[in-house]
Amino acid sequence: MGFDSVLSYVAKLRKIVPLRATMGFDSVLSYVVAQLRKIMPPRATMGFDSGIKVLVDPAEHNAGDIRSVAEAVDIVAIHGIGALPDDTWRGWGPDKEEVHWLKDPEMLPRALPNARIMRFGYKSAWYGSKEDKPKKTDVSDVADMLLSALEHHRHDINRPIIFMAHSYGGLVLMQALRRSFDDPDKWSRIFFHTAGLIFFGTPFRGRAGLTLEEIVNAVAWNNPDDKIYRETMALSVEENPYLQDILKRYTETRIRHPIPLCCFYETEPSPIGKTLKSPEVKDGYLVPEAAACLDTSKGVKRQPLERHHYNLQKFSGASDPAYQAVEKEIVEMVNSAREYLAECSNEDRHFMVSFGRNENFVGRESILRQLLKRIPPSAKKDTCQLTALEGLGGIGKTQIALEAAYRVRDEYPDCSVFWVPAVDATSFENAYRHIGRQLGVKRIEDDQADVKMLVKDALSHESAGSWLMIVDNADDLKLFADAALPNHLPFSRKGSILFTTRSHGAAVGLDIPQKDITTITEMNDDEGTKLLRIGLKDHQVCNAESIGRLLEFLAYLPLAIKQASAYLAKTDMSVSKYLHHCQSSDRTMVKLLSKDFEDRNRYKNMNNPVATTWLISFDHISLDYPLAARYLKFICYLAEKDIPVSLLPPGEDELEADEAIGILKGYAFIMERNKPDSFDVHRLVRLAMRNWLQEKEEWKEWATKVFQRLTNEYPDPQHENRGIWMSYLPHGQMVLELRGETAGEETHLLFKVAWSYSMLGKYNEAEQMFRQTLEELELREPVLGKKHPFILANMNNLAGVLERQGKYEEAEQMHRQTLELMEQVLGKEHPGTLANMSNLAGALVRQGKYEEAEQILRQTLELREWVLGTEHPDTLGIQENLDAYLKAKMDEGLWPSGDRTAL
Repeated sequence: MGFDSVLSYVAKLRKIVPLRATMGFDSVLSYVVAQLRKIMPPRATMGFDSGIKVLVDPAEHNAGDIRSVAEAVDIVAIHGIGALPDDTWRGWGPDKEEVHWLKDPEMLPRALPNARIMRFGYKSAWYGSKEDKPKKTDVSDVADMLLSALEHHRHDINRPIIFMAHSYGGLVLMQALRRSFDDPDKWSRIFFHTAGLIFFGTPFRGRAGLTLEEIVNAVAWNNPDDKIYRETMALSVEENPYLQDILKRYTETRIRHPIPLCCFYETEPSPIGKTLKSPEVKDGYLVPEAAACLDTSKGVKRQPLERHHYNLQKFSGASDPAYQAVEKEIVEMVNSAREYLAECSNEDRHFMVSFGRNENFVGRESILRQLLKRIPPSAKKDTCQLTALEGLGGIGKTQIALEAAYRVRDEYPDCSVFWVPAVDATSFENAYRHIGRQLGVKRIEDDQADVKMLVKDALSHESAGSWLMIVDNADDLKLFADAALPNHLPFSRKGSILFTTRSHGAAVGLDIPQKDITTITEMNDDEGTKLLRIGLKDHQVCNAESIGRLLEFLAYLPLAIKQASAYLAKTDMSVSKYLHHCQSSDRTMVKLLSKDFEDRNRYKNMNNPVATTWLISFDHISLDYPLAARYLKFICYLAEKDIPVSLLPPGEDELEADEAIGILKGYAFIMERNKPDSFDVHRLVRLAMRNWLQEKEEWKEWATKVFQRLTNEYPDPQHENRGIWMSYLPHGQMVLELRGETAGEETHLLFKVAWSYSMLGKYNEAEQMFRQTLEELELREPVLGKKHPFILANMNNLAGVLERQGKYEEAEQMHRQTLELMEQVLGKEHPGTLANMSNLAGALVRQGKYEEAEQILRQTLELREWVLGTEHPDTLGIQENLDAYLKAKMDEGLWPSGDRTAL
């Protein structure tokens, strides 16, 4: 027990021990020590409190004060080695009264009325008797205890934190901060919500004065029977590599996050001999300035206190000059906490845009000026800004939104930018999942989690900071079966959402005011000319009249102009000759193609000149790059966004395949994403290609090829290959729309997509698809036979999704049918048959059919023991299931009368 702990019992002694008025303080102290040995309980039973203890909580008094909640801050104090958590912060007033400055209403609570003040305790005795329970104190263990305790107490994880630590406690704090920095999701981003650090005599570079041997010998001399853990004290030796590593790893975090920090150091020698009860040890400095202070850098301050090491953090009252100096630093940190955290969060902004910047973007400046006045989150401080770009496909909405995203990034460095394709539910959810991963959202990888809701909630929180979300191709507001698109959008007064859509009805349905909807029209002559001339030589564009006529023929549509320019650059053809090809094309074919291009809900009475441009370009590609042409035919059957390169049929070699993809990108038929292994295809290009295949009577041939390719490449969905089948899923969904139009087998792909839905927890969709698979297989029963393994697998999976939806009776019947067939085909002892028996037992239990369930479980166990042996994992698994069932049955009183048979 330390010197200050002894003094804490003086008050008790005054009531039971007569002290003479003539006795001096030292005499009193000697007398006190003698009396304390008689009444003082062992150190281990002194009411030691480990973990977090809340000393002051303003919420108890300001429960309804919104401003107090908004300005709330947590202050956490950590003691050193060989100390008690409360005594560490307790000093003595002029009349020898206790002064606990962390909770004294006239001290820190008065200076910071909105601060919740806590102290953290841990068992830190490094020597002592058995009653004292000394232990080896490991910094990493205590750091984890601190973080875990904070996790439990900090329900508002975004509240700023100010840490204070004395001596060894500072090493614990540095280790905890580094652990939280390395794994922010595990520890609720505690590091990133820390706004100030106060260190009292922390030995960053080890102790001064006494060597480890001198300290250990002094303790052993006075306490010969005590257990001593020298390893604990060894940490504070200057040359200790572990200490150096702790300091180095924490210092690395300050490169990007220079948390405001103040080091207080001693200016008086410490009574080391008195503390160690060794008259041979002289007083001296334990942790002087050189050891107690980090190097001066951004955010680091150092201050002396007229104290020795043992009372550096103890004060006599609010008028104590040392306390006033400490209070001043803490108050400054609290007052600037939110500003500091906001500045740090600016450095953690996210830019998640699917495409690189279009370096050839031209024109549209008036539209961009309007957008940049509307879409920054700061444009409207009291709401989440909604803006829309609407217009015909190919008119340039996505390219304008893309350029706006990069300009917001450049002009508003504190603003995150997120790109979300809304072409279908899967692409939207995949984008949200990527955002969730980047934001470190908890449970984002959970198969059963509602990803859309998790990300929506994360971005709706103030801690997400300032952000712009671009929802591209928001054409169908009924994108999801569970709710409309607007229900999955975040709301934050620091947020803004920009939509691109072909449908004015969609923009209105999003509740966007008309003044915030911009209709994108064709390019003007100057913009069209600049776009056409990019990458072309002077001799190709020397005829201004031909340029004007070509732009008019292409209806100033950006996609058509870009395609024409790409072809001219590739072929070195002049604009005049290209115009001649356009005008001499088959008008009948163009008319039919334009009609099929027309979307009656959006493109009524509007021409699609991109079809003409596309046909000319595709003819040339077919002659010079046949693999590129075949790829375009293949691609048009897939979904538009995020097409994996791995889905494409292989070329003769990898070089040929890369060249074919490069040609399609050069013509702007497909668009490269940030990741090199996937790309997008424009909707108009896709529609044009599909129309062309139908007109050429190649539709069924290519539909069969695509269906077969997807069937072969789509893996059996497992958690381990989730990334692959999730990227294939939207394309599998799209290809399944071709059922009945191919010349090949179609049920295997339907089965795999149904399986994928089951893995995602979308059991209703999975059920419908499994039923469709069975229906189609029944038509082929004369060929396959009712007992074909594929049919049995489908029946088993259907029973599983029925059970997941609570359709137990139907699941039971399906399990029984499957089991009967499996026994006939595979035999009763086959692992598949045994697995199905276990599944049937589960369905029976859920319906309360306990007796039959028990019987089947026992039969399954007997067969597995016979087939696999008693120690096989499958056998042990069914044994555990049966044991659990029997225990639950006994606990719930479900045993038949007199039946208590155990296995």
